[in-house]
Amino acid sequence: MPVVTQIQVRRGTASQWTSANPTLASGEWGFESDTGKVKIGNGSTAWNSLGYTGAGDIEGVTAGTGLSGGGTSGTVTLSIDSTVATLTGTQTLTNKTLTDVIYTQALLTPTFSANAYTLALTDQGDILLASNGATAATVTIPTNATVAFPTGTQITIIQTGAGQLTIQGAGGVTVNSTGATATAPKLRAQNSSATCIKTATNTWYVVGDIS
Repeated sequence: MPVVTQIQVRRGTASQWTSANPTLASGEWGFESDTGKVKIGNGSTAWNSLGYTGAGDIEGVTAGTGLSGGGTSGTVTLSIDSTVATLTGTQTLTNKTLTDVIYTQALLTPTFSANAYTLALTDQGDILLASNGATAATVTIPTNATVAFPTGTQITIIQTGAGQLTIQGAGGVTVNSTGATATAPKLRAQNSSATCIKTATNTWYVVGDIS
């Protein structure tokens, strides 16, 4: 009858091994019973400084600032923490420097055909096509209290129809231009354009092909 030989290696939980921190003899195995990991001694290195057998150099991936996820076994994933930034949706950047910015959103907005139009925050940086046909129309720049455009905002307006377009400020808004009526300049003719530039809280300049 063959002799059945049972071999057991030194074993203990991960915390027990860490607490005892023994130095395994050269070739001696140590088994963590709660993690299934194994270390093999070299006769000189204490347990806590030994690497796990077959585990490679990385024993765990820990998420740092701005990251979430990670793990100590299997395939792990690190993600950008949504409290810092997401790759989609609207983000607010504070004290950041943007270099070589590429805009992927079209700046040319659909035409507006109303005879009276008030600039909206979504118009910031856009090119507006005023398609009011042969009827005169008015574009109003709202007060900062109504629409808080950032100082430096630029909005370009093109008069695509024959109806002359007037750009004016709401009560409390100062408009400056070289037009005959400086505070309410008109686009000179069909296909003329002008740019509205915000320089202070309720101060705007209108520059372009105006009369």
